[in-house]
Amino acid sequence: MIISSRVARKPVQIPAGVDVKLAGAELIVKGPKGQMHAAVHPSVEVLIEKDCLKFQPVEQKNVARAATSARNQKALTGTVRATVANVIKGVSKGFERKLTLIGVGYRAMVKGHDLHLTVGYSHPVVLTAPKGIVIEAPSQTEVIVKGMDKHLVGHVASKIRAVRPPEPYKGKGIRYADEVIELKETKKK
Repeated sequence: MIISSRVARKPVQIPAGVDVKLAGAELIVKGPKGQMHAAVHPSVEVLIEKDCLKFQPVEQKNVARAATSARNQKALTGTVRATVANVIKGVSKGFERKLTLIGVGYRAMVKGHDLHLTVGYSHPVVLTAPKGIVIEAPSQTEVIVKGMDKHLVGHVASKIRAVRPPEPYKGKGIRYADEVIELKETKKK
């Protein structure tokens, strides 16, 4: 018997209003925010119970190959469990990432699906939100990225931050709301 990774040992709770179905090598998850799919690796077995999902490695018949791939199976089991947990959280609650603009004259404005950033360049920078992502600007110095897909929310937030990353001397730029920038000391004669 192969022992699962520490992450895979924890079952994933299925919240009320979320429906999970296993179709071949894919989990189909439906919830209040929408529907998402999660790929399941062939070496991982998913057990669907009434209110939780459990993950375990598949027993292999070939003993020689089983010894070499047991470590990979443990890692894949934990990875699949984490991916499925993110999908379930995405369709039930969703994900959001907050960014803050720091600098004189720096501001953000949302028009339709486009985010207009004025961050010290000679022109405003326009970023379009991909399908499934909602960008909000509650104030001129705040941007909130929301969506079901954790990877896509993080990717869009990093693209916004990359427009003007925080500089190390004054801290001006676009940063995540929970990010701490250690400021450098200026050069002295």
